[in-house]
Amino acid sequence: MGLFNVGCLITNQQERSRSARISKIMVDTGSELTWIGQKTLERIGIEPEKKDVQFRMANGAVITRSIGFAVIQVDKEITTDEVVFAQKGDLLLLGARTLEGLNMKVDPRNKKLVASGPFVSAGNIIIG
Repeated sequence: MGLFNVGCLITNQQERSRSARISKIMVDTGSELTWIGQKTLERIGIEPEKKDVQFRMANGAVITRSIGFAVIQVDKEITTDEVVFAQKGDLLLLGARTLEGLNMKVDPRNKKLVASGPFVSAGNIIIG
């Protein structure tokens, strides 16, 4: 598929006036979660909600990191998701769950994100 970067805006869910623009974050559909620098998250007041969560890295190593909650915006699309507090040496990654929440997918030929199209629904179900 090839690797590429996009820009995004990370915002504190509780205090929407606190945000940080990230000019380059790698799109990684192989990563379930989005990884944002710990210092960036702390600067905008996002706190760890889940601590000592284990992650298996591509090289097989198991590491632990904390997770918090943030609003993430790419272009005009916006979602809320869990974000990993990335530490020194970790990559900044825009993960698959965030892409799904943004309703965006990878255009591998042009190395960019594009709209996924209409959300899938269960159809016409009559309740009551």
